[in-house]
This record gives sequence, structure tokens and C-alpha cells, in this order.
Amino acid sequence: KRQLRLHVRLPKYQYPRNAWRRAIHKVVTGRMKRTGIRYMASDKLEVYVRLYFDTRKLSLMDVDNRLKDVMDALQGHIGGGRKKRRMANAIIPNDSQIYRVTVDKALPPGQGHGMGHLIIRKYSGPTYE
Repeated sequence: KRQLRLHVRLPKYQYPRNAWRRAIHKVVTGRMKRTGIRYMASDKLEVYVRLYFDTRKLSLMDVDNRLKDVMDALQGHIGGGRKKRRMANAIIPNDSQIYRVTVDKALPPGQGHGMGHLIIRKYSGPTYE
């Protein structure tokens, strides 16, 4: 049975957002190399994202924008505009494979150093196909 569950610590959010996308891509691909996990276009997946922000940023940061950064990093879209988009190897071939996403934000726990969590795993719920 092929392993699909991957858990990584997300780097702290950094500006500009493309730098954060590159950092996410780097940490996820590094973990994938160490674990041997590979995602194929036929995999149905779910993604859990927990983001930590300090008190000031907690009320300012939109989870939908940060989730878009994470999803773009997973697809290898790590920078540039539409005409000069910089690409890296895709971690997940297409975000249409993702059937469920859960994202939340919170104050960081003391031991977390502001790093969030990303969990990718096999989706086992209904697909309505």
C-alpha cells in the first residue's frame, strides 16, 4: 500500500509571498525525498493547514490568501505574474485532486516558533462521481 500521508512544519509567513511559496516548496519536497512519498494525478487528497500569527497579524491575515499561497506552492507556482510565472516541480500534479481543505489560524504555541503545519493525506470521504 502506497504511503500518501505527509506532515511538514510550515515556515513562518514571510513577505513577499513568493519567498514564502518557495520556502514551502523547499520544505515539502525535502520531506518527500526523505519519505519517498509521491503524489500521482489519480490520487484523491485532502489538505490540512494550520497557520500561526502573532496577535497583531492574527486579525489582519486572510486565510484564503495564505491558503492560495500554500496551494500554489504545492503545484509548483512559486512566483511571477501570469506572463512571467516561475515554476518548480509540482508536488501535487493538479489542485483538482484535492477534495477537502481545512485551514485555520491561531496564536503560536510557545514551543512552535511560529511555524505552522501542513498535512496532506488520502481523501476517504464521498466524491460524488
